Amino acid sequence: MALLASIIAQIIKIIFYSVKHRSFSFDRALGYGGWPSSHAALVGGLSAGIYFVEGASPAFAVSVILATVVIRDAIGLRGYLQEHGRILNKLIKDLPDNLEYKYPVLEEKIAHTIFQLISGAILGIIIVFFIMRM
Repeated sequence: MALLASIIAQIIKIIFYSVKHRSFSFDRALGYGGWPSSHAALVGGLSAGIYFVEGASPAFAVSVILATVVIRDAIGLRGYLQEHGRILNKLIKDLPDNLEYKYPVLEEKIAHTIFQLISGAILGIIIVFFIMRM
């Protein structure tokens, strides 16, 4: 169920990106960041599924801790990596042309916004809720 929530979130992300930019980018569609967060949908759906089956159990507590770590890293750690990528890309562009080509361009859009994470988690919970009601 949680995996299905993640897949649906990723499909929504691909459609939203393609419509917004009027083009399809396979790399961007499967890359990090964007709305909604499929990682948050996965862990939100996982926690919701465990809660619907077991209630407030130790497994549910572990899933909430896992969700907290995943969501925190999606905004915190990836935010730092995004900023480092932006700065390193700027430094590389400042190099002489004969040296610039030696370094890869780093991804600069890998972190999520709080809105992307919250909406992803809510999407995951809603999808699991509807599946559990069937």
